[in-house]
Amino acid sequence: MKPVFITALTFLFVVTPLSAQRSDEETIVRVAEQVTPAVVGVSRGGGSGSGVIIRADGVIITNAHVVGNARTVEVSLADGRTLTGTVLGRDRSVDVAVVRVNATGLPAAPLGDSDRLRVGQLAIAIGNPLGLERTVTTGIVSAVNRDPRGVPIAGGLIQTDAAINPGNSGGPLVDSSGRVIGINTAILVGATGLGFAIPMNLANEVATQILATGRVRRTYLGVQVGDITREMAEQFGLPVAEGVVVVFVDRSSPAARAGLARGDIITALAGQRITSGGDLRRVLRARQPGDAVTAEVIRGRERRSVSIRLGEVTES
Repeated sequence: MKPVFITALTFLFVVTPLSAQRSDEETIVRVAEQVTPAVVGVSRGGGSGSGVIIRADGVIITNAHVVGNARTVEVSLADGRTLTGTVLGRDRSVDVAVVRVNATGLPAAPLGDSDRLRVGQLAIAIGNPLGLERTVTTGIVSAVNRDPRGVPIAGGLIQTDAAINPGNSGGPLVDSSGRVIGINTAILVGATGLGFAIPMNLANEVATQILATGRVRRTYLGVQVGDITREMAEQFGLPVAEGVVVVFVDRSSPAARAGLARGDIITALAGQRITSGGDLRRVLRARQPGDAVTAEVIRGRERRSVSIRLGEVTES
């Protein structure tokens, strides 16, 4: 006769996953109930998307590509009201726009710290894909700090396999506590489980500037760069296996005035290591126009330090 403990062990093996599944379901239900009231529909002539209320006095974050060049948009609230929203400003380089509706006491979603994301943690996307209002999909944070080819947005994106479809743009990506960790922005056509969101810390930084001054101040270096891979370094005999290579310099830019040239390899900027174009953009976003920064550059086999005073690009 088989020992009794075999049956007990088998029973425990079955029960534990079911218990964990119920816990996950309860988490998702709770987050959906908490955040869905703060998710809105945003529409204009020629397109529609989603948005999320971040302040009870009617401040909404969405994508710049959702509002386009419009000055006003139609905002559909979860309580059934449709209000006119004023576009306060946008930053197309990171695909963030801020809209305000004339209302108070609105349900606002709490904001999370996207700098503390961990790959593998739960990610929940909420939005209006294909006109299906306040759809909830789940997945994980697949990767952080992504700079995907074909996505015309500054790097540092969150990658997730939570289903994102046309119409989800501008809606929130939230964590297991119901805090907004990103603003859904893009998918790769033809791919499955490859969606991207703007980190919430970056989106909130843009929103804060727009609310304070009505515009976004962005630093300007004036170069186009390409990432260096290990394979590229081996093929071309480059002196380093990481960094970015300058492929174009605007002749009237701070980079040109500092002496940067096509073919230079940038390995650090403002004391921060540069391994990709995304790294370069993140360092620049953390600085202010007019700041003096030092770039560590390799030209040929020579290493040099180059002092650059950053310029400014403005967008209303």
